[in-house]
Amino acid sequence: MSEPVEGPLAGIRVLDASTILAGPLAAQILGDYGADVIKVEHPTRGDGMRGHGLDKDGEPLWWKMVGRNKRTVGLYLGDPDGAEVFRKLARTADVVIENFRPGTFERWGLGYDVLSADNPGLILLRVTGFGQHGPYATRPAFGTLVESMSGFAHLTGQPDGPPTLPAFGLADSIAGVAGAAAVSMALYRRERDGKGQEIDLDLLSPIMTAVGPGVIYADQLGIDQQRTGNRSNNNAPRNTYRTKDGEWVAISTSADSIARRVMQLVGHPEVIDEPWFATGRQRAQHADLLDAYVGEWIAQRTRDEVIVAFEEAGAAVAPIYRPSDLLEDPQVRALDMITTVEDPALGPMRMQNVLWRMSRTPGRIRSTGRPLGEDTDQVLAEIGLSVSEVAALRERGVVR
Repeated sequence: MSEPVEGPLAGIRVLDASTILAGPLAAQILGDYGADVIKVEHPTRGDGMRGHGLDKDGEPLWWKMVGRNKRTVGLYLGDPDGAEVFRKLARTADVVIENFRPGTFERWGLGYDVLSADNPGLILLRVTGFGQHGPYATRPAFGTLVESMSGFAHLTGQPDGPPTLPAFGLADSIAGVAGAAAVSMALYRRERDGKGQEIDLDLLSPIMTAVGPGVIYADQLGIDQQRTGNRSNNNAPRNTYRTKDGEWVAISTSADSIARRVMQLVGHPEVIDEPWFATGRQRAQHADLLDAYVGEWIAQRTRDEVIVAFEEAGAAVAPIYRPSDLLEDPQVRALDMITTVEDPALGPMRMQNVLWRMSRTPGRIRSTGRPLGEDTDQVLAEIGLSVSEVAALRERGVVR
């Protein structure tokens, strides 16, 4: 962790006191772009992310990613002495991230009024399921629940099938990216007036926005969007199609010009002259016909043949990948979207790279997720705790 930091957030210190998944992801993104992220975890349980997903030789693999670029301190915030140590750490920080139920930080004496009294420029990102106030504020909430409430599950799946939840942490991931953006905005504002602020980020708002215009449709038209499977109400052909060799591809024709090229390619240019072909919304009303034409053409060709033909025609197509396919994709390789990182326990490992490429202040991965409490002594020494003080706290189980 002693390598020079190059990212745009170099010199920014973040205390990540959050757990599964949105808060840790926001902190990971900030760390990817140069922030000094100190992961504050329960001294015996650690972040629950350490127990999520698969492991190799006892090493949790998902943690290697979401815990990357973070120093880790084992500290029990529910103990008064642990809370006092945290307050000392917060005096040196630019950002604190927490996702406990509303009122928990205040009960521990770590409310924003306390932390900002010592550090007026501090930014506190508070991530919860439903926000800091309102009738649902104290409810336990996970991504699954807000994926259900946001309209995502209602819109996902086949029309005659059940609402469908994602097989991954979608709501948390969207909120994590939103959290990193919110912190960046607050840091920019602080540059102008020197003042920090609280950020109240609930999991529901970001995914509700990502789901699209359903709310405004309900308000203005009195209708609820319905499941359309892999089709779209906004354009056609738009679906997944099986190839001759048993693979799958996806097609989108959001642009009218692409729709024309697709139908010319699959041998049915006559539909282009139909009045209803002029707009995506009208084409979607004839999806059965268009899907039949496209599906028949694709079923007679291998995935690679389909992709080559579409590329030559200037039409839009993509293979439906498994994660292992991403490891070999030439575009992913060209942009280093998946990069190799050296892990002390497992050696070289490939994982998703930083989210965007900056020409002057690029982000990078400096370390994989580290063992719980690996940096406790170093970090607490930086805020003036002596070896004997740390030892006494460790003896009582307050730190690890």
